[in-house]
Amino acid sequence: MDEQGGKNSWNRPVAIFLAVIAAVIIIMVAISVVQNKPLHQKYKYGIVLDAGSSHTSVFIYEWPAEKENNTGMVRQKHTCNVKGKGISSYSANPQGAGASLYECMEEAKQKIPAHRHPETPVYLGATAGMRLLRMEDEKASDKVLASVAQSLKSYPFSYRGARIISGQEEGAFGWITVNYLSENLRKPTGTLGALDLGGASTQITFVPQQNIESKDNSIDFRLYGNDYHLYTHSFLCYGKDQALKISMSKILESANEASKTDPIELRDPCFHPGYNDSKTVSSFFNSPCVKEAKPANENFVHVGLGNWSQCQQSIRKIFNTGNCLYTRCSFNGVFQPSVYGDFGAFSAFFFVMDFLNLTSGTLTTTKKKLEAYCSTPWDQIVKNHPQVYKKYLSEYCFSATYILTLLEDGYNFTSDNWKDIRFIKKIGDSDAGWTLGYMLNLTNMIPAEAPDTPLMPYEGYVTFIILFLLLILFLLVLVYFYFHRSTRTAQKDII
Repeated sequence: MDEQGGKNSWNRPVAIFLAVIAAVIIIMVAISVVQNKPLHQKYKYGIVLDAGSSHTSVFIYEWPAEKENNTGMVRQKHTCNVKGKGISSYSANPQGAGASLYECMEEAKQKIPAHRHPETPVYLGATAGMRLLRMEDEKASDKVLASVAQSLKSYPFSYRGARIISGQEEGAFGWITVNYLSENLRKPTGTLGALDLGGASTQITFVPQQNIESKDNSIDFRLYGNDYHLYTHSFLCYGKDQALKISMSKILESANEASKTDPIELRDPCFHPGYNDSKTVSSFFNSPCVKEAKPANENFVHVGLGNWSQCQQSIRKIFNTGNCLYTRCSFNGVFQPSVYGDFGAFSAFFFVMDFLNLTSGTLTTTKKKLEAYCSTPWDQIVKNHPQVYKKYLSEYCFSATYILTLLEDGYNFTSDNWKDIRFIKKIGDSDAGWTLGYMLNLTNMIPAEAPDTPLMPYEGYVTFIILFLLLILFLLVLVYFYFHRSTRTAQKDII
């Protein structure tokens, strides 16, 4: 009787202890299963329309619904290019601007789940093309914006406005986009400068090492707990399409003075040798950017020479590098500190340089390749690229030469820091450009202060579980030795 009681005296506590450990293990396993159970991901959406000078693009963005304004990364889900020209081309037919958006907005309805439509914000930002139209005819620009607003309100989304954004905003939002997508805003390692080139304007934005002497070129952000003091400037009329008009108008003016024939022959070093096309003067003097007097003759013959060095000389004439009232300037008297750090060059910077395979290499090798390309006969160029629309194909020599001249003579990049420029189209799955930064800013999805961190991050949680299991194992070992020792003691007592 005493022997049985002795066994029960130590068996009962051990059994209770083992039961408690087993219960705790079962609870921890259950928590782990629930914690790591794969859940159906829910997303929210946003739509931004980039109404540029040459075309309009519709971007759809998505992000994890439960991580808004915290750690969820916004990514581009879909993009749709609106058929036809930019909305500024509808100045004589404003209703056509709104109607042109139909196909892409119908696509958006299909891409975004129907139950998310009412909460999905839609924004339209118009850039340099509409800035020029507003300068030329404010009433016409208002009618175009009213047309696109009426069209966007007819869709089941949450309409948040259609407006012309400033050049400073365009540059700043482009900077936010490339640094958000590169996750530089969460790192202490520095940011990426932004170089944007459209059809009617170009923007440069970066964090300088020097003081910004002009308030018009300064903008401040506080993002993820960090302060950013940016230099930014937008040059209206210095997008590649308007720059071509300015450059050709200067050549045309000289040709008109020297020629006594009709039509005028415009001998252009920026077009391939053998290129020959009849054009109208009105097509180049139809913009507020062209200030030269319009020649009396309406028609002219555009003849290509394919001389790259002369082409660059003619392009340099559209930049005024004198008359600087600051310690240093880019061109046209605009203050610019020395370029500093790495830069992402996107939009037309990328598309032109990528087409010509000039996105890598030194400045010297880039010039040599471009010189060889521009001197290639026009019929050979057409033969090499039969699928490319001839108007666009004919302008690549000018556009690439303009890009090099803008970066080198305008923004003051040199052979030494040319390697700091990265020509980019996308970062991950999202296009580089101003639209994502615009949406992030308007929806306040980048907090000014750093997001709160979890009490126990995932790595810490895993470490805690491992240590807890090791502790349980250690206790089990102690129980084993205790049980083993008690058994031996009991056996001795029996003997």
